[in-house]
Amino acid sequence: EDARAGAASGGGSAMAQPDEPHPPVVPSCPLPSKTCDVVPTERPRSCCGMAVAGLRTAKYHLPEWHRRNAGVCYEAYTAGEQAERGRAEAKHLVKHAAASAQRAQGYSKATLGQRLQDIHFWRVELQKEIMELDAETNLLAAQKLRLERALDATEVPYSVVIDNLECRERRQPPDLVIDEVEKQLMKEADLIRDIRDLLKRTIIQAATQIRSNRIQKENCELDWSDKVETYNIDDKCVGYCTDSTDVQYHPSSVKFEENASTPKSWAQFSHDNISRAEQEKLASVQLRSLINNIIHDASEDLRMQRAAVNEAFDSHCRELDDAKLRLESHLKQILKDIGDEEANIVNLKKAIRDKEAFLKVAHTRLYDRSFRPNVELCRDEPQFRLVSEVEELTVFLEALKRKLMESEQNLKNLEETRMKLEKEIAVKANSIFIDRQKCMGYRVRYPVDLEVASYQ
Repeated sequence: EDARAGAASGGGSAMAQPDEPHPPVVPSCPLPSKTCDVVPTERPRSCCGMAVAGLRTAKYHLPEWHRRNAGVCYEAYTAGEQAERGRAEAKHLVKHAAASAQRAQGYSKATLGQRLQDIHFWRVELQKEIMELDAETNLLAAQKLRLERALDATEVPYSVVIDNLECRERRQPPDLVIDEVEKQLMKEADLIRDIRDLLKRTIIQAATQIRSNRIQKENCELDWSDKVETYNIDDKCVGYCTDSTDVQYHPSSVKFEENASTPKSWAQFSHDNISRAEQEKLASVQLRSLINNIIHDASEDLRMQRAAVNEAFDSHCRELDDAKLRLESHLKQILKDIGDEEANIVNLKKAIRDKEAFLKVAHTRLYDRSFRPNVELCRDEPQFRLVSEVEELTVFLEALKRKLMESEQNLKNLEETRMKLEKEIAVKANSIFIDRQKCMGYRVRYPVDLEVASYQ
C-alpha cells in the first residue's frame, strides 16, 4: 500500500492513468499460534494457610519452573520466527517496492516522452501555422497597399474628367449640347466614383481581415509559447532520476487541479486554433485574389472607358473640323458674293447715273421745245420720239433702282450671313480649342494603367 501511495504521489502532476496495472501486494498473515497445555498444580492446599505461609511465599513448584522456562523459550522462538518472517516480508517488500518504483518511474518517463512527442508535434504545427499566417498577413498588407495606391491613382483621372466637364461648360450656346462626348465623360465620372467606392470598401475589408489574421496569430503564438514552456517543463521532468540533487517532496502537488484539461480537450484546443488560423488564411487568400480581380477589372474598365472618351473626342473634333471647313468655304463664297454684289451695286448706281443723264437730256430737249412759238409747237416726230425716250428711260431707271434696292438688300443679307458664318466659325474654333487643346491636352496626364500604378 505504501508503494502504491508512492506511485500515486509520483504521477500526481501528470495526467491520471486509470488503466495502469498495480503491483501485487503480499498480504501479511500472522504465524500459527502454538498452544501449550499447562497442567494444573496438584499441590495440596493448606487448610490452615497461615501455618506454612512463611516457608511457601514466592516459591514455585518444579513443574511450574519447567513450564515457565518452556513458555519463555516458546515466546523467544515465536518472537524470532515472527522477526524472521518480518525480515523476509520486509526484504520481499523492499525488492517489490524497488521493482514497482522502477517500473512506475519508467512508465512515467515513457508517458512523459510520449507527451513530449505530442507537445513537439503541436508546437511544430503551431509554429508552421504562425509563419504561414504571418506571411499571408504580409501579402495581404501588400495587397492593401496596392488598393491604397490604386485609390490615390484614381484621383488624377477623376480630376481630369471633372476638368473636362467644366471646360466644356465654357462652350458657346450653339455648341453647348449634350453630345456623345458629354455622355461618355459623365459615364467615365460615374465609373470612377464607383471604382473609388469599391476600392474604399475593399480597403476596409482588407484591414478587417488583417486584424483578424493578427488576432488569430496572437492566439496561436500564445498557444505555442505555452507549448514551449510545457515542453521545457516535461523535458526537465524526463531528466529527473533518483540521483538528481534538485528533487524533493511536494505533497501539495499530489492532486488534480479543478481547471486542468483532459488530453482530448488539450489536443482539441490546439486543433481549433490551427483550424481557425487555416480559415483566416483561406479567407485572406480569397481576399487577395478578389483584390487582384478588382484592380484588374477596374483598370480594364477605366482603360476601355478612357478609349471610348478619346474616340468620342476625336470623332467630335473631326466633326467640328468638317463643320468649320464647310463654314469657312461658305464664308469664302459669301465674301466673294459680297464683293460681286458690291461691284453690281456700283455698276447699277453708275447705270442709274448714266440713265439719269440721258433722261436729263431728253427732259431738257422737251423743255426747250416747249418754248416753240405758235404753230411751231407741233407734235412732230421728234416730239413723239423724245416723249417715248423719256418714258423708256423712266422705266429703265425705275427697274434699275428696284434692282439696286434688291442688290443692297442682298448685300445686307450677305453681310448678315457673313457675320453669322464668322460667329459660327469662331464658335467652332472655340469648341475645337476646348476639346482638342484643353480637354484632350489635359487627358495626356491620365494614368497609363491603374494596375501598373498600384505597384508604384
